[in-house]
Amino acid sequence: MAARGKNRFNGILKMKKEFSTSWKSSRQPKKQRKYLFNAPLHLRRKFISSNFSKELRKKYGKRSLPLRKGDIVKIMRGKFRGKKGKIMKIKLKTQKIEIEGIQVKKQDGSKVNIPLRASNLQIIELNLEDKKRNKVLKKGTEGKRTEKKKESKEKNQEKAKEKQGDKK
Repeated sequence: MAARGKNRFNGILKMKKEFSTSWKSSRQPKKQRKYLFNAPLHLRRKFISSNFSKELRKKYGKRSLPLRKGDIVKIMRGKFRGKKGKIMKIKLKTQKIEIEGIQVKKQDGSKVNIPLRASNLQIIELNLEDKKRNKVLKKGTEGKRTEKKKESKEKNQEKAKEKQGDKK
């Protein structure tokens, strides 16, 4: 059967080229990739985040944070696994990070930095020069710990009252 001059997949294959701010989620990997690659730079910064080491998690009460130039990270995957270094450059367009000392020798003898993905890194030391970043970290430590303590105390008090009410 002919489609009478029209493409019968017209509605299915066409996707918007622009970035959608209202997009929530999809199970389709092609739509997930499209969201990542068409995102504006101010949102891409959040995609370049990495998890904290155990010590930093305890200290700040957070699990991860967007990477910044000057942070010291440990490589968790790949050829350079286990090596540590300072972040030299963050490329938002390609979502890659370059680290001091992580280089490969080219055929002509020159050395080239290797771009790594943020998901393969772990933050060991933070660059705390930025006041906004300090504010975010303080908010995380104060808010979560105190709220959890208050909630657990309230629950314990309610349980104690219920037990006393049952005994009477």
